[in-house]
Amino acid sequence: MLGRDDFVFTIGYDGPAAVVDSQAKRRYKSLSTSALAEKGLFRAAYSSAVYSGNPDELGIVADSYEKLTGSKIEIAGLSRLFGVIPVDVNRTIYL
Repeated sequence: MLGRDDFVFTIGYDGPAAVVDSQAKRRYKSLSTSALAEKGLFRAAYSSAVYSGNPDELGIVADSYEKLTGSKIEIAGLSRLFGVIPVDVNRTIYL
């Protein structure tokens, strides 16, 4: 299972391994879900909210995204928008 920081900054998968953006991870790993959203890092913010399992954090991401774009988005649509789903992998590749 991936740790929070690896999950939040995963940019894709290569077979059974998660591909992690190590530069973004190093720079932003200490930020909370709301701080990531405030910086405009919506995919990372959504990943953080998914990892936490807290519905309030999903709402924070949706609200921040709506403020920026001016369009209404349902929380259920965020998964499709950002392409993030929990995946159980045992290996990590750092780019």
